[in-house]
Amino acid sequence: MNTAIAAVSARFAAWLPSGSTKAGPSLPQILKFFPSRSPPPFSRGRCGEALAQRVGSGTFNDVLVQRIGDKNVADAVKNILEMASRASLRREILQTDFLTPPVLKESISALEKLTDVKAVAHGGYPQAERCRISIGNTEIFTTEPDVVAALSISGNFEFEHYSHGDFLGSIIGTGIVREKVGDILLQGKKGAQVVVVPELAEFLISALNKVGNVPVSCQQIPLFALEYEPPRTKSSTTVEASLRVDAIASAGFNISRSKLVSLISNGDVRLNWSPVMKNGTILKTGDIVSVSGKGRLKIGEIKTTRKGKFSVELIRYL
Repeated sequence: MNTAIAAVSARFAAWLPSGSTKAGPSLPQILKFFPSRSPPPFSRGRCGEALAQRVGSGTFNDVLVQRIGDKNVADAVKNILEMASRASLRREILQTDFLTPPVLKESISALEKLTDVKAVAHGGYPQAERCRISIGNTEIFTTEPDVVAALSISGNFEFEHYSHGDFLGSIIGTGIVREKVGDILLQGKKGAQVVVVPELAEFLISALNKVGNVPVSCQQIPLFALEYEPPRTKSSTTVEASLRVDAIASAGFNISRSKLVSLISNGDVRLNWSPVMKNGTILKTGDIVSVSGKGRLKIGEIKTTRKGKFSVELIRYL
């Protein structure tokens, strides 16, 4: 048993981020995963299935998600782990809705730790940001299920430029919730392509007839017809006294700091796809800040000036 406990401690430590100072699980926590008078379930086969089933327990899932700093992301990942437990127990394949990039990344990382469970992300094309995850027992997960569909939204956009938000707003306006919609690929004057759950494709084809003031038509297209191009960006640099989100984002979106604070209060500012709750939230390289109706920007390289201020590279998505 001591050897088994040491093995579990090592596995827990491996799931923590590099350089973490968090302590490993206590002995009582470890012992919760071992039924009395039975061997620890480390091997594959029936014992492996027992371990996969235990992943559905609240305590085990809490351990898997404890390193995730964002509570909303952690809760979403925990729900997906519970879905994985059901899929393993029932020997079936289940799908999530479309997930935001942070939830997608953390979910895949956690699911990779499970035995006898296979997880595959589907976004319609290799570079997709928003994806669904199919989760199933490895013994029955022999082919990838068809869980996304692609639509072409066509119209005369030659005289009016419409953004990602405009197309998304029109789609949501038909009554579809955001979680059923994947990436939207703008095509300039031609319109856009959108990835959705297959069961809503026919509904959108009949219900979506206008984007802004432009009449549009929708038709389903094969996934290989999706035309992905790297997003156009524009880089600039700002020098600020702090890395607070209200200071950096106001410079990046060229709006007043007071206006940015108001947008935060209204829930219109997101950091890595989660609502910003505090004006003083500190940003770091790689963070994505989005403002409703303004678009997105990425925080690039951060340098400290001789005067102790911060020179921040801002990469604005056009």
